Amino acid sequence: MSEEVTYADLKFQDSSKRENIHELDTVGIKAPPALSHGWRQRILALTLLCLLLLIGLGVLGSLFYTTLKIEMENLNKLQNFKEELQRNISLQLIHNMNNSKRIMDLSNTLQEIATKLCHELYKREPEHKCKPCPKTWMWHEDSCYILTDNYETWQKSVMFCSAQNASLLTIKNKSVLEFIKSKRLRGYWLGLLAKKNKRINQKLDETIISSNWFTRNRNDVNDMMYCGYIDTVYIYYTHCTSPMNFICEKLADPVKIESTLMSEIPDGKYS
Repeated sequence: MSEEVTYADLKFQDSSKRENIHELDTVGIKAPPALSHGWRQRILALTLLCLLLLIGLGVLGSLFYTTLKIEMENLNKLQNFKEELQRNISLQLIHNMNNSKRIMDLSNTLQEIATKLCHELYKREPEHKCKPCPKTWMWHEDSCYILTDNYETWQKSVMFCSAQNASLLTIKNKSVLEFIKSKRLRGYWLGLLAKKNKRINQKLDETIISSNWFTRNRNDVNDMMYCGYIDTVYIYYTHCTSPMNFICEKLADPVKIESTLMSEIPDGKYS
């Protein structure tokens, strides 16, 4: 016999289902538990640490900015000091150069005065100690000359002069020409280049512009070559192996200022 389902039974079943669902809500699916006290402390500590890090970064940034500002100011001061120092050095260099020029000009003036004074003393006393030439040598302008009485060949004369740091006489300007002419030399070898053929005599005045003046030692002179010598105001040529007197010349040393300006004379005074 089939059962009859009444309205009361359906209502009872529906209420039973709702109760079961409510039990599942309250028992089967639980709500998330509340945070424990330990976790809260950790979060608080992390938050404080972050704040401290932010504060530290701020302090470091402030220190960096302050230090950078101070260093920039020091750098500017150093740059200004460097520029000022460079200006002072430049001014000092200019001042020193001007002083050096004045000293050089004064030195040259004193040298000229000493040379002129020494010339005057040399005229009075040929072997005066201010003379810039060796003893027994003659002084003319900026050169020294020595007349030898040794009869030598032209080549040996060249060798003798070279040993004295000198050379055979060459005449290349009118001042030297007049000086030599005043000595009335006879039979003295000159520093003329040796020739293979004998040349006619010529006046001494004509040799000033000559390109035949000897400029270096020659080792190729032989018995068949001819060399020039002076005889008063003329130049003659003869075999280079003939014995002859000769005259050497060399540059004079600078006149010593102290030996000129402080030259003592016999009575104890200074000339």
